[in-house]
Amino acid sequence: MSRIAGWITHRYAKWVVIAFWAVVLALTAPLAGKLTGAQDNDAKSWLPADAESTQVLDVASSFTSPNTIPAVLVYVRESGLTPEDLAAVSQDVATFGELDTLDGDVVGPIPSEDGQAAQVVVPLDLGSEGWNLAADAVADLRATAEDGANGMEVYVTGPAGSAADSSEAFEGIDSTLLYAAAGVVIVILLLTYRSPTLWLLPVVSAGVALTVSQAVIYVLADTTGLTVNAQSAGILTVLVFGAGTDYALLLVARYREELRRHEDRHEAMALALHRAGPAIVASGATVAIGMLCLLFAQMSSTAGLGPVAAVGIVVALLVMLTLLPALLVATGRWVFWPRVPHLGDDEPTEHGVWARLGTRISHRPRRVWVVTSIVLAVLGLGITQLDANGLSSAESFRGEQPSIVGEQVLSEHFPAGSGSPVVVVADASSPTAVAAVHDAFASTEGIDASTVTEPVSAGGYAYMEGTLTSEPDSRAAYDTVDRVRDAVHAVPDADAMVGGASAITLDVQRASSADNQLIIPIILLTVLVILALLLRAITAPLILVATVVLSFTAALGVSALVFTYVFGFEGADTSLPLFVFVFLVALGIDYNIFLMTRVREESLRVGTRRGALIGLAATGAVITSAGLVLAGTFAVLGTLPVVAFAEIGFAVAFGVLLDTLVVRSVLVTALNLDVGRHMWWPSALGRKEDVPVEEVSALPSGAPVRE
Repeated sequence: MSRIAGWITHRYAKWVVIAFWAVVLALTAPLAGKLTGAQDNDAKSWLPADAESTQVLDVASSFTSPNTIPAVLVYVRESGLTPEDLAAVSQDVATFGELDTLDGDVVGPIPSEDGQAAQVVVPLDLGSEGWNLAADAVADLRATAEDGANGMEVYVTGPAGSAADSSEAFEGIDSTLLYAAAGVVIVILLLTYRSPTLWLLPVVSAGVALTVSQAVIYVLADTTGLTVNAQSAGILTVLVFGAGTDYALLLVARYREELRRHEDRHEAMALALHRAGPAIVASGATVAIGMLCLLFAQMSSTAGLGPVAAVGIVVALLVMLTLLPALLVATGRWVFWPRVPHLGDDEPTEHGVWARLGTRISHRPRRVWVVTSIVLAVLGLGITQLDANGLSSAESFRGEQPSIVGEQVLSEHFPAGSGSPVVVVADASSPTAVAAVHDAFASTEGIDASTVTEPVSAGGYAYMEGTLTSEPDSRAAYDTVDRVRDAVHAVPDADAMVGGASAITLDVQRASSADNQLIIPIILLTVLVILALLLRAITAPLILVATVVLSFTAALGVSALVFTYVFGFEGADTSLPLFVFVFLVALGIDYNIFLMTRVREESLRVGTRRGALIGLAATGAVITSAGLVLAGTFAVLGTLPVVAFAEIGFAVAFGVLLDTLVVRSVLVTALNLDVGRHMWWPSALGRKEDVPVEEVSALPSGAPVRE
C-alpha cells in the first residue's frame, strides 16, 4: 500500500492517474449508456431458473412466441351493454386484428353473464423489448377502444397492462435515482465539509465510478449473459454513490489529519492512503464478497444482483483510492476553504462530541452495552409483524394503477381468474396420458372445468389452459396451483408441469424463502472469516457480527411497524429480508472495519481501552457522515412508485442510521471498553497490558498527535 500510495501521489504521476481515468471515462461512457437497453425485464429474468413455472415458460415458447404479452380489454356499461355497444366492440376487434404486433387471433368479444361487460383478449408480440414497449402499445389499444366507446368504460389489464404499469413506474429510473442520489450526497457533503468546493471531488469521482461500472456490467451482460434488470440497475446507482462516497469521506478525513502534521501535501496523502487504505480495501472487499454470495440464490433476479453490485463496489473502490487522491493533491489545500488545515493545527477530534461521548460511556461501559442491547432486542420484536409473503398486484404499487383497476373490474363481471390462466403442459407422446392430465386438471377444485381448453400439441408437448375460480394472486389461487400440481404429477408417463401467473408468484415466494435460509448464514460466515483475518482475532469478529445481526433485527422490526401503521402497506416483498440483510450486514461491516482498524492501530500503542476512546473520537464524525450519505442515497429509492423499492429504501436507510449512531458509536465502544484486550484474543495484542476500565475515564481525552 505504501508503494502504491507513493506512486499515486507522486508530484508528476498524479497527472498520469487523472489522465488515465479521463481516457477510461471517454471510452466507457458510450457503453454505459447502453446498459438500459441491455436490461432484461421479462418474467424469466426474475424467476428461479429451475422452478416448474419457469420450465413451463420455456415449453410454452413452442406454442406461442416467448415475447407474446396478452392484453385484456374490458368494456363496461353498468346499465347493460346494448347491441350498439357490442357492435362497437366487434369493430374494435376487427381493428385490433390488423395490428402489426398481433400474435395469433383476437379473442372476443366475450359478454359477461350479467350483461354489463364484454372482454377482448389481444395477444401482442412486442419483441424482446416488449416490457419497454408495453406502455405505448397499451396506450394505443386504450385510445382505439375509447374512440368508439360512446359512454362505455374501458379498461386494459392482463399481462400487457401490468407490464405497461411496471415500465411506466420504472421509467426514468436511471436519471431519477442518479439525480436524487447525487443531490443527497452533495447536500450532506456540503454540511460535512462546509466548503463550497471540496464536495465536488468526491461527487465527480462517484460519477466516474458509476459510469465505468455501468460500462463493465453492460459488457458482462452482453458477453456472459449476466442478468441485469431495472431492480439491479437502480440499486447499482445508489450503491455506487453511497458506498463510494463513504470511502471518500474516510480518505478525506485521514488526509485532513495528516495535513495538520505534514507540510508537503503529497506526503500527507501518501500517509493517509497508507493508514486508511487497508481499512477501505477491506471494507470494499467485504461488501463485494458479501454481494457475490447472492450468486447462490435460486431467484435469477437476486443472483444477477450479486455480480452487478460487486462490480459497482470494486470500481468505486478503485476510483476512490486512485482518482480521488490524485485530484486532492492536484488541487492542494485551498480546496478545503474556508476550513483549510494547516501544519500544527489542533486536532478537533481531541475535544469533540465523540471524545466526550466516549468518556461518558467509559464510566459504566457494561451497563451501556447491556441496556443498548436490550433496547435493540425490544425494537426487533416488531419483526413479528412483518408479512414478507409477497405482494399482490394491487399491493405492489403506490397509488392507483390502471391495470389493477381493470383487473378488479374484470373480476366483478367474469370468473376471478380471467386473464391469468393456469397453464399445464405434458409429454405429448402418450395420448392416453395427455387425456388423463386434461381430466385431472379439469376436475381439480378451484379450476373452472368449463374453461379448460383441449390439449394442443407441438414440439413434443401438449398444452392446455384453465381459469381459476379465485383471484390469481390470492392464497386460494396458490392452493389451487398446488392441487393441480399434485393431480397432474400423479398421472404416469405424463411428465406434466404447471405454470401461469399464479404458479410463477408461488414459485417466487418459495424460492425467496429458500434463498433467505441459505444465503444469510453464508454471508454471516463470510463476514466472520474476513473480520477474523483483518483483525487477527476471534473474539472481536464474533462480537461484531453479533452486533450487526442485532442491528439488522431491530431495523427490520421497526420497519415492519412503520410499513403497517405509518405507510399503510399491506405486506412486503418476499425478497425484502434478504436484501435488507445483505445491505445492512455488508455495509454495516464497513463501519465496523472503519472503527475497529483504527482502534486496533491505537491499541498497539496505548492499549485497547484507551485505543477504543481514541478510535471513536477519530472516526465518529466520519462514520456518522458516511452513514448519513448511505442512508440518504438508499432513501431515494422511495422516489419510485414501487412498494418493494420503498420498503428496501426505508429499511436500509433506517438500519444504516441505527448502525452508525447507536451500534457503532455506543454499543461497540462500550463492548471494547468492557471486554478490553480480550477483544483481540488469541493474537499477541490480546496479551498486551491494559488499564483497568475504572481508570479509563480518568485519562486525558483525545487522540494524541503522531510523530
